[in-house]
Amino acid sequence: MIQVQNLTKDYGQLRALDNISFTIPKGEIVGFLGPNGAGKTTTLKIMTCFMPPNSGNIYIDDLNIYQNSIQIRKKIGYLPEGCPLYGEMNVIDFLKFVAELRDIQKNIINKRIKEMIQTCGLKDVVHQEIGELSKGFRQRVGLAGAMIHNPEILILDEPTSGLDPNQIAEIRELIKRLGKEKTVLISTHILREVEATCDRVIIIDKGKIVADGPLTEIQNSFHNQNRVYFEIQADTKMLIEEFESLPDIDNVQLYEQPARQALAGGEDSLYKFYVNFSKDKDIRPDLYNFIKSKEWILFEMRAEQYSLEDIFRQLTEKGEETN
Repeated sequence: MIQVQNLTKDYGQLRALDNISFTIPKGEIVGFLGPNGAGKTTTLKIMTCFMPPNSGNIYIDDLNIYQNSIQIRKKIGYLPEGCPLYGEMNVIDFLKFVAELRDIQKNIINKRIKEMIQTCGLKDVVHQEIGELSKGFRQRVGLAGAMIHNPEILILDEPTSGLDPNQIAEIRELIKRLGKEKTVLISTHILREVEATCDRVIIIDKGKIVADGPLTEIQNSFHNQNRVYFEIQADTKMLIEEFESLPDIDNVQLYEQPARQALAGGEDSLYKFYVNFSKDKDIRPDLYNFIKSKEWILFEMRAEQYSLEDIFRQLTEKGEETN
């Protein structure tokens, strides 16, 4: 369905995309992730034929962005970040306006508007001016406009940015429903939304793809490590250092700074931290015996899987927004 081949884009001396390639088959919901300035929005703008690359190509089915840009635009519904709308128009007038711009046949425009009102849950606001709507409803109107021409591919740039938790949940469910019928590419900073909605994750950093695959596979293979979470009350300021000195441990990560408080009758520090070690050897019994030998109080010990946030933070670095 979508083939990105050796895509490169420069802004003067800055290389925003550095020879990236990936493929998205029909019917997938894919999360496209990266820090600010990584190249996400640049990729989306090239994919939707808003700007050309310096080199490389993108194919939508058998169409390429150089020779078939008009046909490709007809196949894609694009919701840019910020959801640009005409606030003085009411919902129905706006959807009719977009449908006419999309050159939809006049005899089916009303049918498509009704379908989008139903699909995006706009029935209660169809006669209201868009500028008077909540941000959640404006996002719904933007989605309806992006889908009015019934595209095969839906590209969403930060679709839940600025929404409250209830609005995020509503948009999330809408995207999941749309994913049953369309190929969906979502660019977002909200990692929990990707975990909740996407089949696959592509992570880009400094213009290069650093991870690409189903989320579960990336989590299971990441660093080939086990992770155990601990909460321990101890009468030492060197607990982390003592754990780090044990054999077979790769590293120790604080979950939060130790807090001194009265627990179990004492005034010791409460430590919350992760211990990471190779999957080749299960050292949990050794860790438990070590804690017992120190006569520390163990409040919690549980095995954990690497989250998408853990993976994202270790694969990327902060940058300035340049795309």
